[in-house]
Amino acid sequence: MKEKEIRAEGNVEYRFTHPDDFREHVRDRKGRNPASKLCSAGEAVETFVRDGDYIVYDFSSLTRGPQALVREVIRQRRKDLWIGAEFTLHESSLLVGAGCASRIDVGFLGYGNYIGRAVCAGRVRVYEWTNGGLALRILAGARGVPFLPSRDLLGSDNMKVSAARTIEDPYTGGPVCVVPALNPDVAFLHVHQADETGNARIFGTNLFALEAALASFRVVVSAEEIIETDEFRKDPMRTTIPFFLVDAVVHAPFGAYPGAMPARYEIDLDHVDRLNSLDTDERMRAYLEENVYSVSDHEEFLDRRVGAKRMRDLRRRATIVEGYR
Repeated sequence: MKEKEIRAEGNVEYRFTHPDDFREHVRDRKGRNPASKLCSAGEAVETFVRDGDYIVYDFSSLTRGPQALVREVIRQRRKDLWIGAEFTLHESSLLVGAGCASRIDVGFLGYGNYIGRAVCAGRVRVYEWTNGGLALRILAGARGVPFLPSRDLLGSDNMKVSAARTIEDPYTGGPVCVVPALNPDVAFLHVHQADETGNARIFGTNLFALEAALASFRVVVSAEEIIETDEFRKDPMRTTIPFFLVDAVVHAPFGAYPGAMPARYEIDLDHVDRLNSLDTDERMRAYLEENVYSVSDHEEFLDRRVGAKRMRDLRRRATIVEGYR
């Protein structure tokens, strides 16, 4: 783009992959055979997540976040990760506190004092795109175009803290904002149901799960329930993510814990309060040791740190099921 056509741009780093390079990857590396992709969370992270990767997820700590996968990333001590999420809450603090994440693209960042202090201390770099701006970047990556236009960033401070650009609209001559496509290395998506080939269903609120699956080089799905493929064939319109986009399927009941899973279990507010209280490195290390490093996997975490009684209570509280069946 000619310099004279760029009216404003933020001077920050951003992740970008040429659309033709991503298309080549999809053509050559994405399988179309409905083979079994079932594996453990440990196997999925070991195989598909590398140091320096860009990881995206569509939901966060409070609802349908891929928390079991995030804890496994920490357990395997991945480094220099770049995280992208419309809103990212406690998992960002944990990833930064564990030394896993060095950069975050967000629409909203919180909660708690720990992540704020880490940002101020320069331990993690944060770039703010707004929820809509980041979703638009994912959509561009899914569509195979280098950028998409928007108007919601114009005139805002986000033009200084993101890599969005204001250019001359070739049709009206006025200003228009454009955001670069995003093709993450890995998408983590937690779903209600999946089969062993990767077909997946999400019931209720959905942000950009399908778009993230379309845009990412590798896709790891964790599911509350594994069902037969024939169930997807009986009602294909309920399929949120088709199998050919998915690289790994992890059976992870309570995989969003301590967050909620709509119509399955409620949020554990006591545990969330504890996460909110993590304000020092000492408290962070103690939390990670107890809930991540000292347990071998997600199943042991649920057994030893959550317990059957607590899980029954959270299931019982998830009584509102309208719209999810």
